[in-house]
Amino acid sequence: MKDSPVCYSVGALLYSPANNQKIADDIVCGRFGDKYSVALCLEDTIRDNCVPQAERILVNSLKKIHESKKSKEFYLPKIFVRVRYSKQIQTIYHDLDDAAGIIKGFIIPKISLSNIDAYLNSFLSVSRQTDNELYMMPILECEDIIDPSERISVLSGIRDKLCTAEQNILNIRVGGNDLCNAFGLRRHQDETIYDIRPIADILTDIIAVFGRDYVISGPAWEYYSGEGWDTGMKKEIAMDIRAGFIGKTVIHPNQIKIVNEALMISESDYNDAKAIVGWDSDNLVAGSADCSRMNEYKTHYRWARKVMHLAEYYGIRKD
Repeated sequence: MKDSPVCYSVGALLYSPANNQKIADDIVCGRFGDKYSVALCLEDTIRDNCVPQAERILVNSLKKIHESKKSKEFYLPKIFVRVRYSKQIQTIYHDLDDAAGIIKGFIIPKISLSNIDAYLNSFLSVSRQTDNELYMMPILECEDIIDPSERISVLSGIRDKLCTAEQNILNIRVGGNDLCNAFGLRRHQDETIYDIRPIADILTDIIAVFGRDYVISGPAWEYYSGEGWDTGMKKEIAMDIRAGFIGKTVIHPNQIKIVNEALMISESDYNDAKAIVGWDSDNLVAGSADCSRMNEYKTHYRWARKVMHLAEYYGIRKD
């Protein structure tokens, strides 16, 4: 699934509580621009006793977007519903009725070996009943993956379970703040999540287990205003990319532009990637277009494919 271009298209995933009654109008009027995705959350952002009401508001919002699209041109982002339990997948999808095609899929919180079967069964049941292309994005954030003596076993077990729906797994996502919460930690705007060493170790293991098969998105950056918030976010995204993460959960519209700019590909990387993907020489090694580094087809092909996918969605910047 990682080789599919659509996996690289989620980019900046803007979170909003599902009971946000303005979200439909914001999307229809283009408030957030034309390069972002949306997660409507029924889980941590909603009080337990408010879930039924939030479900109704969510369904009404999505139906409003669906109806608006029939008569008005506007950018329709990829929309995902973050559920809080497995049966909610079926409930929400069926309640949407004709508007079900407006969503791209479901986000699964706190995925673990204890709940993954129920989530997979519910998702695959809905997926089989529709011709709509549906995706699933599980979030690695539960405390099961914190203990280093068990982490690799748990992560590998989750990965193996996901194989039954691999073609429907758009991204693997990471709940950085949930993982920090387990230790009672929180980064400041001049720090990155990689400065919190216990969390950095978990992120490294997630990349090691899932990174060859899936696109994995970086954790949310919680600052969106005040001195230094944007500098800190840019620094963390740069480290995300070096670590192997693509895209980022965002919690405020101010953050969208920063993510999109960070995902742009440098001109030199694009030229090298294009040459590698279109290799037509008997020799499998050659100098780069600017004669600054060595390109090797067998060594750099996967990198080149990723670069080409990102360039398609986010564009190319001058060196």
